[in-house]
Amino acid sequence: MSISYKIDLTGIADDFLTPEACRLIAAAEELVPVLLERAHATDSAGKVPDETVKAMTDAGLFRVLQPKRWGGYELDPRVFYIIQMTLAQGCMSTAWIYGVIGVHNWQIGLFDERAQTEVLAENPKILIASTYMPVGKVERVEGGFKFSGHWGFSSGVEHCEWIFLGALVPKSDNSNELEHRTFLLPKSDYTIVKNWDVHGLRGTGSHDIVVEDVFVPEYRTHQTNDYSDQACKGRAINDNWLYHIPFIQIFQRAVSTACIGALDGAIREFRIRCAEHVGKHGAKTAEDVNAQMAVTDAMMTSDQLKLVLFRNFAEVVKHTKNGAMMPVNDRLLQRAQSAAVPKLTAERVNDILRACAGSGLYRSNPIERTFRDIHQARGHVANNADTYMRAHGTVMLGLPNSDPFV
Repeated sequence: MSISYKIDLTGIADDFLTPEACRLIAAAEELVPVLLERAHATDSAGKVPDETVKAMTDAGLFRVLQPKRWGGYELDPRVFYIIQMTLAQGCMSTAWIYGVIGVHNWQIGLFDERAQTEVLAENPKILIASTYMPVGKVERVEGGFKFSGHWGFSSGVEHCEWIFLGALVPKSDNSNELEHRTFLLPKSDYTIVKNWDVHGLRGTGSHDIVVEDVFVPEYRTHQTNDYSDQACKGRAINDNWLYHIPFIQIFQRAVSTACIGALDGAIREFRIRCAEHVGKHGAKTAEDVNAQMAVTDAMMTSDQLKLVLFRNFAEVVKHTKNGAMMPVNDRLLQRAQSAAVPKLTAERVNDILRACAGSGLYRSNPIERTFRDIHQARGHVANNADTYMRAHGTVMLGLPNSDPFV
């Protein structure tokens, strides 16, 4: 069978695919065979190789959403997700850290200009890690905050020089309400606790982070869920429509879309396997009705998920360019659809792995790794499909919105 790593865009409007976008997507496609060769070692080492991150950095992939002022491309987010799905065909751990870190190159554009200058002025290729869980301990002091805490799940942190950390801070309007803030810290202000020993996505190196009583100036914080110009001060210098998209609409897809590309990779490997494999009892896998059903069901699911992804982001872009906020019920539905991606792809890869029979469970079978990676992705808080389906359902049944990020 012929092998192509192109993401099928049949029936999808492609007006966002500029020559620059196509060049970056092609660079990602060229990386896939290399990622396939390194995937097993990446999984075993618990870290994406430095050579891989350098290749992605040199190709400009992390700067797809980065402000042009700082050497970025300011491209449509759909380009970003196509690249992520493409990379995931070779190694989902690599695609995962690409999605997470690449989003930060967008969010830094929302920070005060002083923060952007500190991070990007000397080196526009700098990378930023994160863990947004709101566990930071915050005390207001003159000019900023005294900041401490212990966070988990900082994907790709060993490759980064800065980090975004989450905390809840009292609002400045004396309402006694709390707001989520993203705190930006340099590498010298935090410690990496290397404890990532898990079932899947092992190569992401999503270690813990510890901060002890450091000072974070006010301008190095961002009110994560406040989409006003006052809260997103970076818009004063980055006025492209891209920086008016609500944070959650960009972020939620960054932690689910790799699953679609990984499923495509599993489908490809399964088809190759079925064309060659004869079981110990002489049965051809390609003639197994379970294998036949599994491959088509998986391909149908992949196709459906891509169509929803591109349709939804076409709406996000349209609303943003028109200066309008998408209705809350639509935003909640899109969040539920994003969270459902790992659940649906996990079901399909379950069927594919089962159809591989006993010999398919060896770690030498790339589908086994994809099985573990997608199931690990389901554990991310943004991929809790039941939670976000309920959040949408409550609004559709006349109850108030309970999701603070939407």
